Amino acid sequence: MSKVTTNFSDKTIQYEQLLQNFKSLLKENNLKFTIQREVILETLYDSQEHLTPESLHHLIQEKYPDLNTGIATVYRTLSLLEESDIVTSLSFGAQGKKYELGAKEHHDHLICTECGNITEFVDEQIEERQHKIAQELEFKMQDHSMQIYGVCKKCQKEN
Repeated sequence: MSKVTTNFSDKTIQYEQLLQNFKSLLKENNLKFTIQREVILETLYDSQEHLTPESLHHLIQEKYPDLNTGIATVYRTLSLLEESDIVTSLSFGAQGKKYELGAKEHHDHLICTECGNITEFVDEQIEERQHKIAQELEFKMQDHSMQIYGVCKKCQKEN
């Protein structure tokens, strides 16, 4: 059986490079670089969690209580970052999205439909099989994302 890895705290890009990329992105979109936007990026970079816009906003308010960062700024910035593949999101249907920095090694997700817990993993056999299927079907795979929805061990014990 292939090794399943669950620690994805290492980043594939240093913060200073990410910040420069972000500044270029803002300039390309005729948007101003603001401390609020930088704090959003920095908070995402430092987080080990998948964050909703609301939880991201809450973290920013806690850490920078004197900085006027509105929830609309958080939503707009997340949208821009997602369109540019700097962040990725997981959809929770009517409950919205959770975001994470895209600058992490490739991984897939187990998502608990009861408590919302997200477990990250990589399975080399699954990765190899996906590439083989794409090759067999003469499909040029550029990227992929896998989310498995179910009930985590903790929630199973509670039910």
